[in-house]
Amino acid sequence: MNSKSKYTQFIKSEAKRLGFLSCGVSKAGFLEQEAPRLEDWLKKNRNGQMSYMENNFDKRLDPTLLVDDAKSVISLLLNYYPSEIQNQDSYKISKYAYGQDYHFVIKEKLNELLNSIQENIGSVSGRAFVDSAPVLDKAWAAKSGLGWIGKNSNLLTQKVGSFYFIAELIIDLDLDYDNATTDHCGSCTACIDACPTEAIVSPYVVDGSKCISYFTIELKENLPLEMKGQFDDWAFGCDICQDVCPWNKFSKAHNEPLFNPNPEILSMSKRDWEEITEETFRVVFKDSPIKRTKFKGLQRNIDFLK
Repeated sequence: MNSKSKYTQFIKSEAKRLGFLSCGVSKAGFLEQEAPRLEDWLKKNRNGQMSYMENNFDKRLDPTLLVDDAKSVISLLLNYYPSEIQNQDSYKISKYAYGQDYHFVIKEKLNELLNSIQENIGSVSGRAFVDSAPVLDKAWAAKSGLGWIGKNSNLLTQKVGSFYFIAELIIDLDLDYDNATTDHCGSCTACIDACPTEAIVSPYVVDGSKCISYFTIELKENLPLEMKGQFDDWAFGCDICQDVCPWNKFSKAHNEPLFNPNPEILSMSKRDWEEITEETFRVVFKDSPIKRTKFKGLQRNIDFLK
């Protein structure tokens, strides 16, 4: 076995040891197919007020501009599918927000993986990315054979659906590269049919500015009145297009203790959400992604749903 194959095998087995669902590797370089798509998406303002999506256009498409002498993009998936879900009489929050903020949990694992690579392989330099820099993570994960990008624009896999986080290590080491997999959406339109705000404007194209997740998390001003009654009780994020996807019948509960649901969140009724005080918000959501909306944002969302 040559050293490239040996290093690739080592990295994949370390990723498994650290609890990642799967690991795939791509050659770092310019994402030719994604460039015109991203340009068109931005031109049509499908990013809404997420102006950060327009920044670093070149870096978004070329990881060699993010990491000097980058050779490989290592894509990793981490499952967050919960073993139990919120009680029925509740405002809904995305399943990824049940436990601790994933940024910290995954960053720690990525740093451990990078340290392990450096200790066992030698002087390898690179950077870890979790949603925190201009990296097209779904495109890289698909290129690395970890799944295909579905009609709801999420990465889908036949074995485990789509309830997982995607993260990357970009390193200056040549590895064996994986091949993309095939698309298995077929003629299914479950996600398109189920979206209450019609955010999936055509197969594989999501208008971010119409998505419930955008309204409840990213939008900082008042929610548009014409959307009233269309949020289906989602107060933070939205899982509809994932919940209806047939491939998510294969989702299995994660085994990451830090993602275990906060019992207080699971048991809250609508009334509890409506009566939450800023003090309680700070305590209950101390380590949660829900902190991102801030107390005022959450209050705004809940008032809109009443």
